[in-house]
Amino acid sequence: MELNRRSFMKLSGASLAATTIGALGFGAAGEALAADVRPFKLTRSTETRNTCTYCSVGCGILIYSYGDRAYNAKPAIFHIEGDPDHPVSRGSLCPKGAALLDYVQSPDRVHHPLMRAPGTNEFKRVSWDYALDRIARLMKEDRDKNFIAKNDKGVPVNRWTTTGMLAASASSNETAWITWKVVRSFGMVVFDNQARV
Repeated sequence: MELNRRSFMKLSGASLAATTIGALGFGAAGEALAADVRPFKLTRSTETRNTCTYCSVGCGILIYSYGDRAYNAKPAIFHIEGDPDHPVSRGSLCPKGAALLDYVQSPDRVHHPLMRAPGTNEFKRVSWDYALDRIARLMKEDRDKNFIAKNDKGVPVNRWTTTGMLAASASSNETAWITWKVVRSFGMVVFDNQARV
């Protein structure tokens, strides 16, 4: 068979039509798939709305988990997607946000507070009560030692310049306002937001 331009176009069109019909489910694979209809994966799941944890955009996410919040049912997150009703992102997520499920289910994710004592190179697990008490105690000691009540001219300044605060950028306006008030009430001058880092 001699292959000229016209016969090449006919052959290409026929093969394209055949693959399109197969891809649309009219082939043998489509018949087998239609015979074995599986249930929708989100049917018996619990939907939770949240905000993506990565950057300052604050995209909305929907978290789906197994379990109906019964006492003996252990919840497990199995799907995360963008929230189409969220005013910021309208359902779209960046690659990091789309991969949140891998972050949640990672075996390397830290689930408990860890502390590395001075002079050692190993982290040891501590309780939340111990970790929070230690942070509060160290902050109090540093503030008592380095607080500046008045400047050289005797003017009250109430500054604490040796400790700073890095706030979450995806928090709401109300949370940001409360964080700002708490930080300023301590006298902290060094205060920044994750969005600028």
